[in-house]
This record gives sequence, structure tokens and C-alpha cells, in this order.
Amino acid sequence: MLVNLSLPTPPQNLNKTKTISHNFPLFSTMDKKQKILVIGAGFAGLSAAAILAKEGYEVTVIEKNEMAGGRARTWEKDGFTFDMGPSWYWMPDVFENFYQLFNHTTSDFYELKRLSPSYRIYFGKADTLDVPATTTALYELFENLEPGSSKNLTSFLKQAKYKYDVGMNEYVFKPSHSVIEYFDPRLAISGIKLQLLGNMRKHVHQLFKNEKLRKLLEFPVLFLGATPQNTPALYSLMNYADLILGTWYPMGGMHKIVSAMQTIAEKQGVKFIFNTEVSKIKVTDKTAEEVLTNQGNFKADFIIGNADYHHIDQQLLEKPYRNYSEEYWNKRTMAPSCLLFYIGLDKKLDNVLHHNLFFDQDFDQHAKEIYSEAQWPSQPLFYACCPSVTDASVAPEGCENLFFLIPLAPGLTDSEAEREKYFNVLCKRFADLTGNNIKDNILFKRSYAMDDFVSDYHAYKGNAYGLANTLKQTAFLKPSIKSIVTNFLYTGQLTVPGPGVPPAIISGQVVAKETIKKLNKS
Repeated sequence: MLVNLSLPTPPQNLNKTKTISHNFPLFSTMDKKQKILVIGAGFAGLSAAAILAKEGYEVTVIEKNEMAGGRARTWEKDGFTFDMGPSWYWMPDVFENFYQLFNHTTSDFYELKRLSPSYRIYFGKADTLDVPATTTALYELFENLEPGSSKNLTSFLKQAKYKYDVGMNEYVFKPSHSVIEYFDPRLAISGIKLQLLGNMRKHVHQLFKNEKLRKLLEFPVLFLGATPQNTPALYSLMNYADLILGTWYPMGGMHKIVSAMQTIAEKQGVKFIFNTEVSKIKVTDKTAEEVLTNQGNFKADFIIGNADYHHIDQQLLEKPYRNYSEEYWNKRTMAPSCLLFYIGLDKKLDNVLHHNLFFDQDFDQHAKEIYSEAQWPSQPLFYACCPSVTDASVAPEGCENLFFLIPLAPGLTDSEAEREKYFNVLCKRFADLTGNNIKDNILFKRSYAMDDFVSDYHAYKGNAYGLANTLKQTAFLKPSIKSIVTNFLYTGQLTVPGPGVPPAIISGQVVAKETIKKLNKS
């Protein structure tokens, strides 16, 4: 029997994934408002701040940069608006669930449009695959490329749905303080079904023989920061998010999410202080007393660290109060960095979609040059995003908003010469594969790579996506949200549940709940 894979209606009417209760303790147990300081206004920081303020705490967010959003900042130039970071809107239920904590729905803040086709994969010149937004067309695609594969697709998606439902219900909201949290017979049974010990490469290759379908199904793990061989098969849940829940776009750009979350936070009473960089967290007897910044010092009863975990751990805290050693961090497998180009064009493009993946080169070779033999790639795969295909507001009339992205090994030596070399490679490949020669139509371009991630976000080794989701870095094996400092917790992409916008929002929810527990005990 076919599993029910009916498409969701727009997110405000989604049959939402059931998640654990978000009932937070009431602030009324406190004698006075306690002051909470959040370092960093990324998604996790925004999420935690809004929830804690809603519960009655006095919350201040200190942000190094000029606006909220962390890596999801915007850059505007000459009528163009660029999302500088995340560009894929997956798991719409996570956003909707967050908004509903504050009696809002997605449509209160932005129009959400489902992309159809979801995205295009270029395997070569005149050799493309458009990923459909309906299950009927999806099954037809699989049957055309591999006759008889629809039976295995049904099985694959049924498992993926189970993983998504259980993962979003039982796993991602756990603080993962220790393995004991997972000593539950129900979770043990689920763990077997979730295929925690298998890997994505084996899982996909057992079910499908067509190389294009294999690449399609392995593609989402690129967001998780590891090769398919090193990513647990658990993460086929991303295929459910991709192929069934769909690829969406908030009209106006991804920063609309940031604006929505900041608006919610401010309505709860959160105060934001921008252009303010933390230089030290002063600790006495394992208690954080003061945060030192370039704009003065701040005292708080409790602190949440949403800046880069490694930076806080190794730079802002003195050695006795660090969770880990530099040797520990050096042994972590980081998700990739990337080389980005934001480009304003004075013409419209042909034969491109909003999202375009270029898999015309050897996937495994590029992966090797990211993970096992760190170097600038010989023949990189790349991604091109053209949001102005969907949204006319992000570029002037008759123009196109385009950005390129190449995944790179973290920690490489960055230089303008390397950036320019790869820009020329991308322009040529883009012209050869899509028929669009853009070199003579560039109004401006801006590059962004490892040195910028370090400068703007103190990103460890210039990573773009956080910690890779390998088996040895999953759940309680990630850097802990707990700190040696008693009134301090970590949140964000280097701790649970992991990298990506939806996980970051959930990370903020997890740390908010843990903060309330700690404050109610104090």
C-alpha cells in the first residue's frame, strides 16, 4: 500500500509535525525580573530571546554586526537586495510552530511561495533534471529514469517520513546532556528504524541504480556538512523535507524570517544592541558576572552564547572555564566553508530557475577535496541562486539578482587571486551549461569567503555551516550546551540539534527551556 504522501497546503494550514510540548514554566515563581544576556542575534539567539522574554525575563541581545540574523544578513546595492547566507526554505512546519508559540502564523509576516519546480540539476549541457513539486510528477520522474523504481521510492519516502516525524518529535528537542536521555525503550526501537548506524550512500545505493536519482537523493546531505558515506542514514529525513514538504521562498527574501523573529522578540520586550562586540566574559567562582564589550560592560543573571561556540570557548572565557581544549576543536569535523559571489546583472537570464545545482563534475572528487584532502577544488560543483526569477522586488526592472556558491574545505588560505580564478571558472561553466554569458552584463560583484566568515562571525576555520553531522558528532556527541560556568549555556549551529535554519530555531527553543529550569532552581 502506498504511504500517504499528499502535499501540504501552505504552512499556516499544515498538518504540522507533532513536536514535544513547548509549555514553559511561568515566570511568576520569581520574585523579580532576572536579566538574561544573549550574545549573538542569529536564529538560535532570536528564538531563545523571544521565548525567555515571553516568560517574563528581562532579555538583552548583543550583536557584533549591524543587523540581526547572523549569517542570514542582507546586502543592498543599487536597487538589488541579496540574502548573504541561507537561501533554501525547507521544513516550513518548524517556522510555523515557532510563530504559533506567540499566537502568530507565517502569513502574518510574509507571503510564502512554493517553488515549482523545486530546483534544477545540471548534469551537463542540455542534460538537466527539474525536481517536481508534486508527488505524481515525482513518481513519473523516477519511473522514466529507472523503470520500476517507484516501489522503492515509496519505501524510501515512507522511511524518510517516519524519520522526520520521530526525529522532530523525539530527538531534536532533547538537550542531549548525556546518553541517558536516550535510554528509553521507545527510542531504542525508533533508533533501529532511524538507521543511525547506516550511512546515506549505502541506503540510497541499495534502493536505486540510476546515477542521476542517486545524486538527487544524496544532494540534501550537503546541507549537513559531510559526505553521504559519513552521514547517518537517519538524515534521509531531509529527503522528506525536500521532496514532500517542498522548497519554499518568503517573498522579499530570507531575511523576512529574521525580521519576523526580531519583531516577535521586540514585542515581548527584548532589547537589541547592534555593532557591539564582546571581548571577554568575566567569571568568578564559576559564575559569569559581566560581559565586556567595545560599547561598555553588561551585567546579567544569566548568559546565553549564540556566537561561534569555539570563539566563546577559546577566546571569551579564561582557560579554567573552557569546556574543551584547542586539541578537541582541531579534531572536530567541520561542515564546509564556501566561496560566494553576489552579482548584479543588467539583463534577464534564460534557462535558469530560482535554485540551480551544477553536478556536471565528479561529486566524490570534490567531496574528497573538502573532507579528506583539504584543498581548493580542481573541478568544483557549484550552486547558482537567482531569486529575482521568483521575486521581482530583489532586483531593478530588467535586471537579475544572481549569486554563486562553491562549497570549500574549511581552513583554506583565502586570497583575492583564488577568488577571481574561481569566478572566471564559474562564469565559463555557467555560460557553457545554461547558454547565459554574463561577463559583459555585470554591474557589480562582491565575493565572500573564509576570511569574511572569520571576520564577520568569528567562524571557526572560516566554516559556513557549523559542525558536520557525522555519526560521531550527533546528539550527545556534539559540543554540549552546558558550560562549566553555572549561569551560562550555549546555543546555535555548533551544538544540538545541528546546522541549518530550522535546527538553529529549535536550538534556541531547547536552550530557553534549559535556562528556565536552571533559573528556577537557583
